Amino acid sequence: MEDRPVYVRFWGTRGSIPKSGVNLLRYGGSTACVEVVTNAGTLLVIDCGTGAHALGQNLLASAGRSKSGHLLVSHTHWDHIQGLPFFAPLFSPENRWDIYAPRGVRQSLQETLAGQMQSAYFPVTLEELGADIHYHELVEGTLQIGDVRVSTRYLNHPALTLGYRLQADGASLVYASDHEPHTRELATGQGHVTGEDFRHIEFLRGADLVIHDAQFTPEEYGRRVGWGHSTGEYAARVCQLAEARALALTHHDPERHDSDIDQIVQRLAVSLGAESPLRVFAAAEGQVLTLVGRSEALPAEQNASPAKAEPAALLQQSVVIGAVDPTLTALLAEAVRTDGFRVTLSQSGQQVVGLVEAERPSLVLLEHSPGVIDGMAACRAIRQLPIEDARNLPVVLLQTGRDDARDQEPCETERLEAPFSSAYLQARVRAWMLRQACRWERAELAPGEEQRLAALRRLDILDTPPDERFDRLTRLAAAVFEVPIVLVTLVDRDRQWFKSRYGLELLETHRDLSFCAHAILGDEVMVVPDTRLDDRFADNPVVTAAPHVRFYAGYPIRDAAGFCLGTLCLIDTRPRELDPAKLGLLDDFGTLVRREMGGC
Repeated sequence: MEDRPVYVRFWGTRGSIPKSGVNLLRYGGSTACVEVVTNAGTLLVIDCGTGAHALGQNLLASAGRSKSGHLLVSHTHWDHIQGLPFFAPLFSPENRWDIYAPRGVRQSLQETLAGQMQSAYFPVTLEELGADIHYHELVEGTLQIGDVRVSTRYLNHPALTLGYRLQADGASLVYASDHEPHTRELATGQGHVTGEDFRHIEFLRGADLVIHDAQFTPEEYGRRVGWGHSTGEYAARVCQLAEARALALTHHDPERHDSDIDQIVQRLAVSLGAESPLRVFAAAEGQVLTLVGRSEALPAEQNASPAKAEPAALLQQSVVIGAVDPTLTALLAEAVRTDGFRVTLSQSGQQVVGLVEAERPSLVLLEHSPGVIDGMAACRAIRQLPIEDARNLPVVLLQTGRDDARDQEPCETERLEAPFSSAYLQARVRAWMLRQACRWERAELAPGEEQRLAALRRLDILDTPPDERFDRLTRLAAAVFEVPIVLVTLVDRDRQWFKSRYGLELLETHRDLSFCAHAILGDEVMVVPDTRLDDRFADNPVVTAAPHVRFYAGYPIRDAAGFCLGTLCLIDTRPRELDPAKLGLLDDFGTLVRREMGGC
């Protein structure tokens, strides 16, 4: 078969915000926008950052070229959609544009895009654009756009983000902007590849061109964990392992000068070595490439028979729930339906296996209660099903009873042990559905938890009225440490209760939300300088919503027998550190609280 070239042009390669200046002339300052044209003339535009303005003007000025096309949006952060109001082809009624983007969990795509074009911000609303515009919301899967086969895959970014793999004319291109390594060590280009990073490599497998996020250097990444961006070293490593032909680094940091980008490329070239088959370069605004594919070497996924059953990227996501306990069933169903996902319920593990084979859900939630429902057996059966992705389907076991016979090599994606809050469960469901890491961990139970709870009961302090002895100490601590919130907490079985609270109206929270439940596991003060950079707490609702905890320091309060009952904790809404002098003062305050508690 004769190879035919695919035309690729970069119109915007900058990340975060557009920039200008003499030091950015070669690589450009416009934000994300890539034009792809197949031999048959199908026009696809990937992302609609500020670079889309120049692309739109170019399309209008090009005689004989179609002004209609398809816009693939990776996600709706501003640097990827701010060119939309200035993309001229959208204003002409003669043109048709199909816009594709990740399906959200709250708003429709049209509502999200309309938000930045409200009359308060822009003189023309989305509804007033002249073109015939059709909106398509995507999940993971495949779809056909003209002569282009498009595969989608969730990327690791704080916003719901899709990567796109395009296949046409025997060539393959992968666009993976705004993606962070799932394993932190891989940011250096070193370390063992597992789990979701391996899945990312499979998405890039054999591509003729990978356009990959490389906003940070390894040195910068350590201070920006959780921001949702990669390093050049990570991009090069995964492309090497994927046997890609070429890697274009993109989403350049807005503070990165041309010479800085040159140095990054040179460093990667040295690291890869002269014999490496992978070509690495930095994408530059205005740069044009032609891709000639290697159709004989395409991965099996791309050579799939048309009759092969595949997940359709335009279908609504669904969840199969297998549970017997009515309270657990209701909790699971509510967590799933809150975000609009379709639910199928069953009380039989065997029936769940059949539903998975028939419905191809995005997630399976299985109760595992020995003697009632064997979720582990159902999970093993699911992994053996003769369907695509059976081994990678997220299967989560919800354990409601003790089980001493856990597999040495678990087949489940994750196991949650009751009790858990509805808020925690909903956050986990979103993470599993979107294939992203959920950065919120419940504290483990320490050995001797029942004895600790018995000691707390003997103290006879829970649910007692406010006490000036404790309130005086929290007021003083707030003044000394200059923090808005100080608490004396007691960690109960399913909750944390506040004996004293300065700056907070709540009387208690669920234990899942508790920082103090983590603090009582140690002997020393637990300090979290910035919760958004800590994988245990970044997605905790008390961080992402009111009271917006950014700093935490908890002094563990022990009784005479050594059981840790709770903490004296400091909370701030901004990141900060505690120097040795302040740590000493916190120790003094904690000692005073412990003495007062001994007199309860």
